[in-house]
Amino acid sequence: MKNLTIIFLFLTSVVFSQDEVPNVTLNDLNGEGFDVRSFSEDGQLTVISLWATWCVPCLKELDAINDVYPDWQEETGVQLVAISIDDARTQKRVRPLINGKGWPYKILLDENHDFKRAIGAASVPLTLLVKNNKVLYRHSGYSPGAEDELYEKIKEYSK
Repeated sequence: MKNLTIIFLFLTSVVFSQDEVPNVTLNDLNGEGFDVRSFSEDGQLTVISLWATWCVPCLKELDAINDVYPDWQEETGVQLVAISIDDARTQKRVRPLINGKGWPYKILLDENHDFKRAIGAASVPLTLLVKNNKVLYRHSGYSPGAEDELYEKIKEYSK
């Protein structure tokens, strides 16, 4: 019975984890709509980070990446799109947080969780590395140093 449970959990995660960027349009902080797929077309290597203002590990991850992001961009040309899953109650905190942090990332709002559902995200933070709308690397959660693993994947796929 234990083996069946493990097999079921594995198959469930495989079925609900997308290997392609879903065709979802999200608004930025100014209300302009962007097709999420457009960020990874034409060979553009893109990190998509699902996060929320109330998620401490999310903030730590985005802060850690911010410290090295200019170097990443210079070496590999990677871009980062941070997609907030804050709902109507907490969405008003996004702009002040971004302004305070000074993050250079493209910020999109997934207020109805359309992208989160379509990509099969169970929790945040969720970090995806995508190219040509294919998910090349997927990582849930954050612990210090996870950005180094992400950077190794970025270098691997930027060649």
